[in-house]
Amino acid sequence: MTVAQNLAGANWLGAAPHEGRATGKPLLPSEDLFYDPPLGFEHATPGTVLRTRDVTLGLFGVIPQRITAIQVLYRTQDHRGAPDATVTTVLIPAQRSAQLPTPVLSYQCAIDAVSDRCFPSYALRAGTAGRKKGSSLGSVVHIDFIMIAAALAEGWIVSVPDHEGPDGQWGAPNEPGYRILDGLRATLALPRVAVAPNAPIGLWGYSGGGLATSWGAELAGYYAPELNMVGAVLGSPVGDLKMTFNRLNGGPFSGLSASVVAAMTHVYPELADLVDEHINETGRKTLAELEKLTTAEAVAKMFCKDLDNLVDCELDDIVQSPLMQQIFEDIRLGHNVPTMPLLMVQAVHDQIISVKGIDALVKTYSKGGARIAYHRDLFCEHLLLHPLAAPMALRWLTDRFQGRPTSDNMVRTVWPTVLNPITYAGMFRLGKVLARMAGGKMVKRNPL
Repeated sequence: MTVAQNLAGANWLGAAPHEGRATGKPLLPSEDLFYDPPLGFEHATPGTVLRTRDVTLGLFGVIPQRITAIQVLYRTQDHRGAPDATVTTVLIPAQRSAQLPTPVLSYQCAIDAVSDRCFPSYALRAGTAGRKKGSSLGSVVHIDFIMIAAALAEGWIVSVPDHEGPDGQWGAPNEPGYRILDGLRATLALPRVAVAPNAPIGLWGYSGGGLATSWGAELAGYYAPELNMVGAVLGSPVGDLKMTFNRLNGGPFSGLSASVVAAMTHVYPELADLVDEHINETGRKTLAELEKLTTAEAVAKMFCKDLDNLVDCELDDIVQSPLMQQIFEDIRLGHNVPTMPLLMVQAVHDQIISVKGIDALVKTYSKGGARIAYHRDLFCEHLLLHPLAAPMALRWLTDRFQGRPTSDNMVRTVWPTVLNPITYAGMFRLGKVLARMAGGKMVKRNPL
């Protein structure tokens, strides 16, 4: 049987039930046949569409939205280059931008968890918050949905990939970039999207989504040179996971560090062996539980807990081991320089991501010739900056889509967004988008 015949035969699987028969609720990705790639998919080219379905999205997983949303299973690859498949959710605006061809945006959510309850393809769907087992509540994706809706209101087509893949490999190097770029290839191949192959494409993400977006920006030039990438917004993109790991351990957000460890043991089998050698019984149970928790649940469980208490030696001995040092080097951003213009956004007083790490990443990109506008906010902290910087990100992306010139290498500390009147005009419009979503109304075009 040929690959084409195998893929065509996948139509039956595509029609398989993807909602619980008893409840009518969406199934978790791990239970849903839609996510299983068809026989022979590994022989397809990256970005090949394997299966599609229409889904209903819901604000906070509860309020159904009248938004055209198509989920696409597509062929991609993991960090080692092995064939893999994952899903992106493609949103098509009711009223497209007047610009032709229609701009396309890939928005990377801050998944920040191993659990498939936090995958955008699941958490964005209506009915996921109502499940007793498998509730998406506690996923940061619900906050990101507001930014996604604002982009959709601009008349842009939006791709929202499961950039951690089917196994929730949070922190894996390169892999998010492959999934983002192949998700865009799949999006452009959809007949219902109906845009030219040269449509202007932008990337946007914040925090864990900013990290994924950075991988996409770094890899685009050589992995997907045919895509017309015009700009990327990297919001607090982590930069150096080693620095972030050390910074968060023992503090209010220690759960993020612990969740990364849980994820990375699946990415690096040799790390799993090292952890297994030194982890105590409490640590073993904790890591296993973290793989099932949403981001908020993991943060609550590990609030101000020290990972030293989960191992039978000094944690620093493990962190400083040659294996861990090599892994930290692998997962550090900056090995490649993005070729498209960048807007980088970072809070000076960020309690999660150190501004020093982002300063260093900006310096690395700038030395490599990247065109960067760096918003180094003097006032905001991590959580507040995301919504306050959203209007700026949307305006910047609009300029890139329209081909307006950029000012290169603008690396400077700037006037805080919270003191900029333009921010509040943009926030008012974001509020209008949220109000329409709360009423379950279709998001109409509402330029910022």
